[in-house]
Amino acid sequence: MRAAARRLMEVFVTRRIPPEGRAALARAGVNIQEWDSDEPIPQTELLAGVAGKAGILCLLSDRIDKEVLDAAGPSLKVISTLSVGYDHLAIDEIKKRGIRVGYTPDILTDATAELTVALLLATSRRLPESVEEVKNGGWTTWKPLWMCGYGLSGSTVGIIGLGRIGQAVARRLKPFGVKRFLYSGCNPKPERAAEFGAEFVPLAKLAEESDFVIVTCSLTPNTQGMCNRDFFGKMKKTALFINTSRGAVVNQDDLYDALVKGHIAAAGLDVTTPEPLPPAHPLLSLKNCVILPHIGSATYATRNTMSVLAANNLLAGLKGESMPSELRL
Repeated sequence: MRAAARRLMEVFVTRRIPPEGRAALARAGVNIQEWDSDEPIPQTELLAGVAGKAGILCLLSDRIDKEVLDAAGPSLKVISTLSVGYDHLAIDEIKKRGIRVGYTPDILTDATAELTVALLLATSRRLPESVEEVKNGGWTTWKPLWMCGYGLSGSTVGIIGLGRIGQAVARRLKPFGVKRFLYSGCNPKPERAAEFGAEFVPLAKLAEESDFVIVTCSLTPNTQGMCNRDFFGKMKKTALFINTSRGAVVNQDDLYDALVKGHIAAAGLDVTTPEPLPPAHPLLSLKNCVILPHIGSATYATRNTMSVLAANNLLAGLKGESMPSELRL
């Protein structure tokens, strides 16, 4: 009986997680096996590590597919991902096997919204270019239009996906003097839009009329590749494109063409396909494209809180209890 109980609490953690989450697992008396590194776990180690475990705590960058599920075997009861996204999980296969899934929504909303605004400002006011000019001696005499960018005051901001993060972004941008908010999505959300006086419009109209397009939607079959040649072709030549949702929402070849040919002014990305983006990728050669390494939730407080929630989801799943944040399959 004791051996069975111990086995029930055997878990595999696919990466070194923040200390507060690790401590929550340790306090619960869980038998933890982990890949004790900040670097991604090799596939062979992942397959060996999950074998016979009752629970897996993983990251967004860990692909939990049929091969991994087969390696874990029938003892696997719960998967807890330290992320709000779950497109790295083989959901259909997981559902078929009756495995429960925990995730970490809400917690990263504020941090991601802050990063979105920071990325927008860095892109619109050409901050990376300006820093480089100071370093390389390009800062000489004052020139009237040198390093000029685009301001938010009096602008139209279009938000694709007025969910938690989209609303938090709009809330932070409103004091900048934005004149008009537009939003697109599956359905109108008047109760959410009222705070900003945001207008629900078709995606094409949002592209045509926005000075700043911000993507904060989920990745679904409908949104995959949504921002493509046709979409960028509808945007103003002076408009900026910001994506902090998922890289696969954007056709990056089409984005590159739009930036090179001047169809849009600039782009700021915190997410790409693939991740990490290879250093030789064409987008990284462009001065009018600011790319960050997927750091939307990267504050100490947010990551620690996410790790605790992921740990508590895992523990609840192991005990057959209600999870704090369970993905309904």
